[in-house]
Amino acid sequence: MMDNESKIIKELHDAFQHGILDRWYPLTVDKECGGFFTNISCNWNIMPLQEKMIVSQARHVWTLSKTSEFLGGSEEFDQNAFHGFKYLTQKMWDSTHGGFYQIRSREGNVTDVKGWRDEKRAYGNAFALYGLAALFGHTQNPDALEWAKKTFHWIENRAHDDRNKGYFQFLSPESVPFDRKSAYKTVAFDSNELGFKDQNSSIHLLEAYTELYHVWKDDLLRARLLELLELIRDIMVADQGYLQLFFENDWKPVSFRHASDAERKTNFGLDHISFGHDYETAFLMLEASHALGVQNDVRTLTIARKMMDHALLRGWDPVSGGFYDGGYYDKNGAFSIVLDTKNWWAQAEGLNALLLFSKIFPEDKRYAAHFLKQWEYIKTSIIDPVNGDWFEGGIDKEPQFRSGQKSHMWKCTYHTSRALMNCIALLREDEYSEINAVAEHWRKTAESMH
Repeated sequence: MMDNESKIIKELHDAFQHGILDRWYPLTVDKECGGFFTNISCNWNIMPLQEKMIVSQARHVWTLSKTSEFLGGSEEFDQNAFHGFKYLTQKMWDSTHGGFYQIRSREGNVTDVKGWRDEKRAYGNAFALYGLAALFGHTQNPDALEWAKKTFHWIENRAHDDRNKGYFQFLSPESVPFDRKSAYKTVAFDSNELGFKDQNSSIHLLEAYTELYHVWKDDLLRARLLELLELIRDIMVADQGYLQLFFENDWKPVSFRHASDAERKTNFGLDHISFGHDYETAFLMLEASHALGVQNDVRTLTIARKMMDHALLRGWDPVSGGFYDGGYYDKNGAFSIVLDTKNWWAQAEGLNALLLFSKIFPEDKRYAAHFLKQWEYIKTSIIDPVNGDWFEGGIDKEPQFRSGQKSHMWKCTYHTSRALMNCIALLREDEYSEINAVAEHWRKTAESMH
């Protein structure tokens, strides 16, 4: 039990209801063209240029579905979720080759934004599946489940690597995996990642498959969810407790540790420590193992805790609070912070993970103490006290975000809403909430380890 727990619950609830939900919905609902607006200014003006990426469109569907469920049912949120579902299935799905396009124009046509054009990504399709599964889980609408199954089978048939396991991230307009040697050439902005397997699409496939497995106990789905859990836990996580980011097809990590400083800096995106992904993945692994019903899964809990502890040891700002965005171990094993900014989503995931670990390991007071410090940091440097919602990054490091966009293709309501809903449920100890079932399951597992 924390001091002032009722006060913290009220603060979290106000930040969720008034700071996020009342600001975003129904403002973001594009009633003319379908789906949700992407680009919104710091003071909530709809900006002239609008494109629609599968990731943020699907995240809105997930958030609206989960929020309606959290609130005990909301007709308005249900309607908005199905509004998003309609745009996904009518405008973003490739009716010829299958799969969800990575991006469309506001109206649902081809766009040159980011160079994706008609390409697909496993990452984007993972979020489509995540939203569809949540929509069915909340509403029991059979069309949502059929679309979720359709998406799952497309991912399995088109993107799964049957030889080396895992998934290919890049798929052509014809839904065929491609790499640097392929005849098909991409002009997309993420082409530096071409040909690699990556942790980011893997952890979000894990997340999506967990959501789907809650509502559809399919044998292949179970096998692939377990495969993802084991790949991430046993191969992607380095011995120190952080995720390696990119891999060759045979799972050799991509590393620039022994390259020149210039080459290493040029390839920072492919090789660094992303603390936010580490503790987010710790949470997602615990969710997945629990959904699978794995009993006494000491290994997953041990690795997840190591990831949380490594982030606290290496990525926490001991002065102001909050987690830094990037660190690095050099060729001699020396550690340094190489990106001391504090992205909004990483702070949200840190809040969620710290409170969860405080419930699993109540005797370890570090987690609860850091949760309280993290919430204070978010209130001080992340939440916009004037316009509501969250700045894109901590203004202690990036004050320019005071005037930054509230929404763009990578920023919407999924990280923040999930974190706040989970924290409220954990503090209230809601008996029937999924996150409390996860926490109680792992608390018992932790007790059995003593």
